[in-house]
Amino acid sequence: MATLKVTMEVGIDGVAVITIFNPPVNALAIPIIAGLKEKWTEATMRNDVKAIVLTGNGGRFSGGFDINVFQKVHATGDTSQMPDVSVNLVVNMMEDGKKPAVAAIEGLALGGGLELALGCHARIAAPRAQLGLPELSLGVMPGFGGTQRLPRLIGLSKAVELMMTSKPIMSEEGKMLGLIDAIVPSAELLKVSRRWALDIAERRKPWMRSLHKTDKIGSLSEAHEILKVAREQVKQTVKNMPQHMACIEVIEEGIIHGGYNGVLKEAKVFKDLLMSDTSKGLVHIFFSQRATSKVPNVTDIGLKPRTVKKVAVIGGGLMGSGIATALALSNTIVILKEINSEFLQKGMKAIEANVSGLVARKNLPQDKADKALSMVKGALDYSDFKDVDMVIEAVIENVPLKQKIFSEIEKVCPPHCILATNTSTIDLNIIGENTTSKDRIIGAHFFSPAHIMPLLEIVRTEKTSAQAILDLMAVGRAIKKVPVVVGNCTGFAVNRTFFPYSQGAHILVNLGVNVFRIDTQIASFGLPMGPFQLQDLTGYGVAVAVGKEFRSAFSDRTFKSPLIDLLIKSGRNGKNNGKGYYIYEKGRKPRPDFTVLPIIEESRRLANIMPGGKPISITDQEIVEMILFPVVNEACRVLDEGIVVRASDLDVTSVLGMSFPSYRGGIVFWADTVGAGHIYRSLKKWSELYGNFFKPSRFLEERATKGIPLSAPSTSSVSRSRM
Repeated sequence: MATLKVTMEVGIDGVAVITIFNPPVNALAIPIIAGLKEKWTEATMRNDVKAIVLTGNGGRFSGGFDINVFQKVHATGDTSQMPDVSVNLVVNMMEDGKKPAVAAIEGLALGGGLELALGCHARIAAPRAQLGLPELSLGVMPGFGGTQRLPRLIGLSKAVELMMTSKPIMSEEGKMLGLIDAIVPSAELLKVSRRWALDIAERRKPWMRSLHKTDKIGSLSEAHEILKVAREQVKQTVKNMPQHMACIEVIEEGIIHGGYNGVLKEAKVFKDLLMSDTSKGLVHIFFSQRATSKVPNVTDIGLKPRTVKKVAVIGGGLMGSGIATALALSNTIVILKEINSEFLQKGMKAIEANVSGLVARKNLPQDKADKALSMVKGALDYSDFKDVDMVIEAVIENVPLKQKIFSEIEKVCPPHCILATNTSTIDLNIIGENTTSKDRIIGAHFFSPAHIMPLLEIVRTEKTSAQAILDLMAVGRAIKKVPVVVGNCTGFAVNRTFFPYSQGAHILVNLGVNVFRIDTQIASFGLPMGPFQLQDLTGYGVAVAVGKEFRSAFSDRTFKSPLIDLLIKSGRNGKNNGKGYYIYEKGRKPRPDFTVLPIIEESRRLANIMPGGKPISITDQEIVEMILFPVVNEACRVLDEGIVVRASDLDVTSVLGMSFPSYRGGIVFWADTVGAGHIYRSLKKWSELYGNFFKPSRFLEERATKGIPLSAPSTSSVSRSRM
């Protein structure tokens, strides 16, 4: 393990170079902060030191505060574990110290790393160094004085933008804004920084304390206006999270009452935010995402991923073209196979449209777009499959068709080739029934649109080889996805867990609850849209096909709503034809279509589940709970059956695959926040009133009764995700 240390070397020029050593990104761990205080004190007291240069080892300044400490604070509730950096180190020792300090920045200076640099009297950077304050993305805000110094250096408007978005800028932009004093080649960074520090000491360059600057802030009325606009934007774009508004208030405190008062308020509010449910949820998701890369009996047995240079995608529809796009963007050779030239042309055009869309949104330079498109070749037969490393089947959810394709590709592909399917629900053992290469069969379940959505659900059967899993994980990372390995069952981890989501919504509608009220409450909870607008978006054909799979697999707890069939009969197909629960017109937001209400009334008559034939009375909170508690219940079954390696994998998949709000920490983390007892009692009550759909699972009942968190590791289940 690399040594965690802070070193100091004093040159004959009288400059003390203080260097942070904590690979890979020189995170500011507690011992590093203690080391910085110690070395700064020593440099200040030594008579042979005229000035100080602060830098990071290995071409990186610092990636920020060590957020493992956040995890410890969340686990213990003890905020005293957070060191006093803002006042004790940055203000007293660095900024107001007796000797000038220059930050020599290379690679990155993010979060607390940038805040240390802001406390220095000048900042010299190498080209293309990343600079940013991303703390809001973890539910907190800059806590080492960043809310006060950044506006004073680059102006209020830009500083607010950088903090609110958590997006970094490059050192070149930092120089234009006034954040960086000079950009020099990496080889000259220390030499120039030393000279600059001496120039400050000898008064040839200004000894500039950022906290005391006011010229970039503007008048009080201008500042009020900028912060008013920022507050309005936050209200419109950020739901249910406290840190954005809190950050604006702290910035305002410094503008009205002075930078030092702002620093004091920042330190207090930072600790309050750190203990919020939002921070706990976001930090949990951050670490959970990292944990997905560790799969027992796959990543820990000494195997190395093989190179995947050429991939065939079968089917050029919405999913196939999206998968092909993602692969081509990562410089993988792609063969797109279709059954006729008309479909193939449509698939190739869809890939072109995907790539053009990225260019138009400035997410991809034109030269990379051209390179990506050159990686794709169309095919109408299997002649190009003889040297592919992987095949991903992405045709419609039709079992005989998928079985036929797998029998064919097994014969034409090389023996090392991975045979993957993008099915979203069908059991892999059924798809690969007629093949002999069962160790190469694997699920590569992408989420739509496949070239944008970040999750790749990797599905293993009992026979899938560890090598095939490892290879697909490597491909997932290469195409910028988060691969999560899960076990095989109908719906796998994500769709299996969330199948009760739309079914619960349909039960509520057939119990007499207004369809638009349901969507409003789910959107208020933090999902991008409600279940009915989502159904409009995905199309009713998908709902029918998927519903059939789940009714077949879980007949004891599914509900067949008459509503979808009635909508299809009435000529509606959601966004596809502009009419569903909502009306869709180009250039306009979807708006409720009240002509759907008589169709809903007919569904209620046919379903006949309203008690006494009258609509139920229900609170807004109960709407959310009656839709999401059955999802938690199914998550409990998924955990009990060992479909996922760990509970936090379900949290990651719910956030990345189903857009469950990340600040709630994922479905299982949120359930533990609510409490297993409350969820169990609610489901038990509803199952007695409305039937088996709500019946609590054995796992949930056991956890609720014994007071064990749902996320606690299971001792009894044999994990299908880690065989």
